Amino acid sequence: MSEATYQRKGRTLVGIVVSDKNDKTIVVRVETLVKHPLLKKYVRRRKKFTAHDPMNECGIGDKVKIIEFRPLSRNKRWHLESILEKAV
Repeated sequence: MSEATYQRKGRTLVGIVVSDKNDKTIVVRVETLVKHPLLKKYVRRRKKFTAHDPMNECGIGDKVKIIEFRPLSRNKRWHLESILEKAV
């Protein structure tokens, strides 16, 4: 019998942790490439998301994957799914 895996609905994003000073909270910077409508070249757009880190296991510079989650506070709507790379 195959194992059933539970998948959450919502978006997943990959970014770099830029702050871990708050308890059980990390700030993740996500970069996306957007094509400029007039110049037709790709421009980097950066946005910061606050995410819930229940075990306080992330550090600054880690590459992480976050998923959309129910609102946990005024700004936190994301949850840490996994750490892809630890910072050196």
